[in-house]
Amino acid sequence: MPNESEDIELSEHELREITGYAADCARRVLSLFEQRLPADTRPRDAIDAAHAFAGGGRRTGALRQSAWAAYRAAQQAPSPAAADAARAASHAAAAAYLHPKASAHQVKHILGAAAHAARAEELAAAEDQRVPAETLDWARHHAPPAVTAVLGRLPIAPPGGGRVGEFIRDLDAALRT
Repeated sequence: MPNESEDIELSEHELREITGYAADCARRVLSLFEQRLPADTRPRDAIDAAHAFAGGGRRTGALRQSAWAAYRAAQQAPSPAAADAARAASHAAAAAYLHPKASAHQVKHILGAAAHAARAEELAAAEDQRVPAETLDWARHHAPPAVTAVLGRLPIAPPGGGRVGEFIRDLDAALRT
């Protein structure tokens, strides 16, 4: 496994697959945000921009801005579940900017959308722990080859990050087996 200062291989095809995967994870919980703030399109716009990049679009400043806009929507969300749904959307658009560095932090960029989606569903289900397990299982089974390939080039997920960090580490471990 490379050390944190080394570069890793990261093709544009892999970046597109990872971003599409992150967008699919985020789309699963978008309704949790839109039910609370139906007029706020920032999370949907971020997911749509991520899907556009995954489908062959350019990686532009507008894509990056959509990630930041969804992040700001999370900060303004009226409920914790809606906030995590918006964070999932933000992570989806930001996945297009994964760096080719062997950093454990990059694992969060790959799996952040899935982990925030799991947390959003857990919060919406009144902390029912079966719900995130099902979401993480879905994420594990729907991860494209690029996700597992790139994770294999990175150190394991870092400690910390509360419940979302726990989900990232769980999903990281599951995808590496």
